[in-house]
Amino acid sequence: MADLTEIEALKASTRGALRASEALGSIAMKVEGIDAHADVADADLEDLQRLSLANAVAAQALRGLVESMLKRRGKIAAAVGAESGAGIDE
Repeated sequence: MADLTEIEALKASTRGALRASEALGSIAMKVEGIDAHADVADADLEDLQRLSLANAVAAQALRGLVESMLKRRGKIAAAVGAESGAGIDE
């Protein structure tokens, strides 16, 4: 099997992030329709959990690839995530 080029990986990662976002968007309308004083169905919460995780993973994968491309080109420092506060505060 042939190795993916950097551009092919970027395209695939971008498509994955878009698909994950679209899937999350599909339940967003349902969430918007929930009455402010009602409860959320367990199935909807499970869908939100699954879809928001998929969205986060896909977005982080794309971000990591873009950062590695920028690092390789000398456009950003190697430890940009830790120094810029882009990570999660502990």
